[in-house]
Amino acid sequence: MAFLADALKRVKPSATITITQKARDLKAQGKDVISLSVGEPDFDTPDHIKEAAIAAIRRGETKYTPVSGIPQLREAITRKLKRENGLDYKPSQTIVSTGGKHVIYNALLATLNPGDEVVCVSPYWVSYPEMVALCGGTPTFAETKIENEFKLQPEELERAITPKTKWVILNSPSNPSGAAYSHAEMKKLTDVLMRHPHVWVLTDDMYEHLVYGDFKFVTPAQVEPGLYERTLTMNGVSKSYAMTGWRIGYAAGPQHLMNAMDLVQGQQTSGTSAISQWAAVEALDGTQEHIPVFRKAFERRRDLVVSMLNQTRGLVCPKPEGAFYVYPDCSALIGKKLPNGKTIETDEDLVMGLLEDQAVAAVHGSSFGLGPNFRISYATSDEKLEEACRRIQRFCAELR
Repeated sequence: MAFLADALKRVKPSATITITQKARDLKAQGKDVISLSVGEPDFDTPDHIKEAAIAAIRRGETKYTPVSGIPQLREAITRKLKRENGLDYKPSQTIVSTGGKHVIYNALLATLNPGDEVVCVSPYWVSYPEMVALCGGTPTFAETKIENEFKLQPEELERAITPKTKWVILNSPSNPSGAAYSHAEMKKLTDVLMRHPHVWVLTDDMYEHLVYGDFKFVTPAQVEPGLYERTLTMNGVSKSYAMTGWRIGYAAGPQHLMNAMDLVQGQQTSGTSAISQWAAVEALDGTQEHIPVFRKAFERRRDLVVSMLNQTRGLVCPKPEGAFYVYPDCSALIGKKLPNGKTIETDEDLVMGLLEDQAVAAVHGSSFGLGPNFRISYATSDEKLEEACRRIQRFCAELR
């Protein structure tokens, strides 16, 4: 009898975590590494949120919390969803978990049976298919194209849906591409989903507030009210509020699904950190004045990186509408030789060569299900981004 579960054979390590750790190791050896691999704002958590957490500690809010979240946070979530997304939910239709990943995992664990399929849009966040596999389901894929700015087309979604499809995961703005769907673009996708009443929609709205120019964010149940009863709308405070380490994700959906997720979480982690939850109440209910500041800085950084990458030999980089990632195409560099003489056969070879030769950490696109590309996070200072892009230009120019 094998000791480790067979399920582990279906799961790959997170490429983003692997690359980030390798970058940390090189930095510990004294190398001047610029890490563009981690999806984490470089800004600090706003002071009013930190003060709310400190006040909660002083009040003695340090005990176990209800499985699905403290009432005050669940009420704040309903106010946020009504105010910003036009969605009506009762507090009982919400759940608070230890990060957005935990929300998604709970939903999949509560609903998937062997043979159930979940459509992931390529390029996808690396964890989606792995979580599906861990929960006993089968990940399937709907591919996007660079000429469509990595946005899923309705005919591709239609093709991906089968009688076994239980969920479609929609992430807008997208990690890793930054692609975001306008109201008209989302409506074309929801029209497809309305023709398939057995399919549920799991939204990942984590980058909701990080959209640029005149772009207006929308979420599926907002665009198509007919999907309300089969949509789980997931969000969190990690990106827009620079609260990655606080580990708060939340979701809202039909009552029977929330009851099932509460059951799973009750036997898994129970309620998440009391202090983090009180901080999240302030994040959602308090002033939002930091968000335009974050947004302006990220938009400036996006424009810098896109401009410099498009001046780089062998790279083509679309300008995304949101998040803090770009996803340049590097197909023209496949087959070239690295400075050490090794031939670049994959986008992973390229990013490993970039890390070793120029000490710039990025993540290969094949780990997100679509290559040859690589992902760059521009959630760091303008100075570091400019230097990193100069190094990338130098690296690509030296390839033969």
